[in-house]
Amino acid sequence: MTGAGNSLGSSAVRLRRATLEDVETLTLWRSSTFYSGEFNDFGVKARLPVEESIKKNGLITELGGTLIVERADGKSVGSVSWRQVRYGPNPESVAWNIGISLIPEARGRGFGSQAQRLLAEYLFASSTVNRVEAATDVDNLAEQRALEKAGFRRDGVLRGAQHRAGAWRDLAMYSILRDTHE
Repeated sequence: MTGAGNSLGSSAVRLRRATLEDVETLTLWRSSTFYSGEFNDFGVKARLPVEESIKKNGLITELGGTLIVERADGKSVGSVSWRQVRYGPNPESVAWNIGISLIPEARGRGFGSQAQRLLAEYLFASSTVNRVEAATDVDNLAEQRALEKAGFRRDGVLRGAQHRAGAWRDLAMYSILRDTHE
């Protein structure tokens, strides 16, 4: 990340590492259905309490991580995360799969596109991966538009790939490649 190694930003949003000051907000977001929204209803509980996770690794490991999304005025409006996926046994076949969650009042304002673009730039700059990808429910048209605005290209549909809210869902898969992200 830029600057002191703690944040990366644009004119409207920035991404930064979580700190202990974020424990209350992140705990609320993790326990709240309004934050996760209809397309993130997986029923999965966090493995570690937020405070313990932040103390342990700042929510970033070699296999993935989470950053806070802030508006330009410093208000936290969500988070972006990434996890490693493999398309072969060799190290070159690793990619990052990203996701985003924004509080309701931050949705539809372009923050998601900017945050996902910043995250892709950060992941290309800080690793050797060739591919950053994101998948979203085929009915989540707002996220599909946000990914396209961020420079991601639709790869296709993964039929029945995700079990969410008690049913199997199709996912629209998007990606951006290292040589096309600029």
